[in-house]
Amino acid sequence: MSTQTIKTDRFMNTYKRTGLVFEKGKGAKLYTADGSEYIDFTAGIGVNALGHGHEKLVTAIAEQAAKVIHVSNYFLTEPSIKLAEELTDLTGYDKVFFCNSGAEANEGLIKIARKYGSSKKPDKNVIVTLKGSFHGRTVTTVTATGQDKFHQFFGPFTPGFIYVEPDNLDELERALTDTVCAFIFEPIQGEGGVRPLSPQYLQAAEKLCRERDILFVADEVQSGVGRTGAFLACEKLGVRPDMTAVAKGLAGGVPVGAILARGACAETLQPGDHGTTFGGNPLAAAAARVVLNELTQPGFLAEVDRKGEKLKSAARSWKNPLIKEVRGMGLMVGIAVTCPPSDVVAQCRTNHLLALTAGEDTVRLLPPLVITDEELDAGIARLKSSLDELAQRA
Repeated sequence: MSTQTIKTDRFMNTYKRTGLVFEKGKGAKLYTADGSEYIDFTAGIGVNALGHGHEKLVTAIAEQAAKVIHVSNYFLTEPSIKLAEELTDLTGYDKVFFCNSGAEANEGLIKIARKYGSSKKPDKNVIVTLKGSFHGRTVTTVTATGQDKFHQFFGPFTPGFIYVEPDNLDELERALTDTVCAFIFEPIQGEGGVRPLSPQYLQAAEKLCRERDILFVADEVQSGVGRTGAFLACEKLGVRPDMTAVAKGLAGGVPVGAILARGACAETLQPGDHGTTFGGNPLAAAAARVVLNELTQPGFLAEVDRKGEKLKSAARSWKNPLIKEVRGMGLMVGIAVTCPPSDVVAQCRTNHLLALTAGEDTVRLLPPLVITDEELDAGIARLKSSLDELAQRA
């Protein structure tokens, strides 16, 4: 199917579609039906951790599909049992709840936090999040999101959320009253512009939460699963949340999300409190086990770090007047620009490189974690050409 004949009028108008129709992929490359090749610096918005067509992942999905795809959570399957063990062993959390997406994982975090708080004090149900954050598209996770542009049209919104400026400890301390049950943060604000929080801020915030019996909760839907060169970004930042949400790259493209919990949080939900139809089904679990196995191979995460530094160092070395700042961690990279970031993304697409925007001024780069140096070099060259061409026209 060519990009010239594809019709999108049967889809709801929720995306500004590019017109590109991809047929297949391999590694960090995607191909249209006519054979045009694109370097993928999006990884399906951080989902395709192992790139496209990863042989072990393809085999595991096919083999599991031939056995059983779904049985419901009234029963257990070997892939889900093993995934729960491997994921908690790897992260040091006590228990896990599997769901289907990052928004669902964050919804679950919020329910756990509110039950934890209100069981101690009826009005201990307020949740503090950060301005510039993004936590999902459901009504409650949109409310948790600290960006006004998302707070339109869909009200009334879920009450009980307060927003504070990131890296402002004084403001956070004032907000953490005895009615607050949880502080929820992204270690790196992804949709907000690839903005890492400072380790000092998070460590001080964790101390405040511990002193006030407030849950310290991380949304690592985008920053988790190896994206930053550690399995969880919080490992690098020196903090230990009570709960963490992960999703996106966890099953390499198969929909899955997870809530990781320790201590009292792991025991808060009881039968009937929460549930999911598809969450943690054996197909998703089998795929996720391959991702965990690959990410825990010796040197894998160090390579993510090295490649991320290579990408950031290259961008910082360019004397391009459009570039304001390069930031990020591992293969989660943001380039702040003086022009509309959508212009950069469009020019990259012209040069057969796929990139994303984030926030008001940022080009977001999320290559597959398995990207080769050859693919990375090609993508860097196309990115430089795109920025140079835009600068020349400015």
